[in-house]
Parts: sequence; structure tokens; C-alpha cells
Amino acid sequence: MAYIYDDQNIFAKILRGEIPNRTVLETEHSLAFHDINPQAPVHVLVLPKGSYVCYDHFALEASDAEILDFTRAVGQVCKMLGVQADAAGDGCRLIANAGAHGVQEVPHLHVHVLGGRILGRMLPPAE
Repeated sequence: MAYIYDDQNIFAKILRGEIPNRTVLETEHSLAFHDINPQAPVHVLVLPKGSYVCYDHFALEASDAEILDFTRAVGQVCKMLGVQADAAGDGCRLIANAGAHGVQEVPHLHVHVLGGRILGRMLPPAE
């Protein structure tokens, strides 16, 4: 089944400059900005500029240049915000929701970079 991209989603509008954002990083193929409803002291969204619905869509159809740029952008954002999992940082959580079961709210691939505090378990332990 084909991926269906809605070019009227909020992130498409941000990428077109129709809606303002608080940019953290912009590269040739990616944009990172602060979430308007942060769930942690650090909460930044990183998205590719291409029309990709979710991570699997991106991984299957993006160019090598887009994939490299996006991956490096996530790493740069973590470094810029001090949430790397290296000796100097306490780490972070990266979340990319996909589809209905993943509770994806905006149908444009985006990774949440969350940090600045202990985030707790992502899911309760399996029983």
C-alpha cells in the first residue's frame, strides 16, 4: 500500500514558512525546532524537509543525502542542547511515532528529542 502524504499538515505549513517556529537547526534537508507544548525541559522536533509520512516511508524512499542529513541533524541537535549520552551529557529519548497504533498525530515524519530530566519508562514492563 502506498504512503499518502497530506501537504496541509502543520509541519508542511511550517516548512513552507506559513506558520512560524523557534528554529534550533536548519540544514539542506532537515529542520529542527522547539515543540510548542514541551513535555520535558528539552523538547525539540527534528523533521526532514521531504514529504515523508513516517520513519519507514523515509527509510524506504528518501535519498541517501536526505537520510544522512536527517541522521546528522538529530545528532547535532542532541549536541547543541547538551543531551548527548556521552561522558558530558545525561542522555535523552528519541521518539518517532508511526501510524494509528503508534499514535502519530501529524502525518509528517518527525523525531522528538526529549531530555533535561529523567523521563521514566517509555512503556510499563510486559507482564
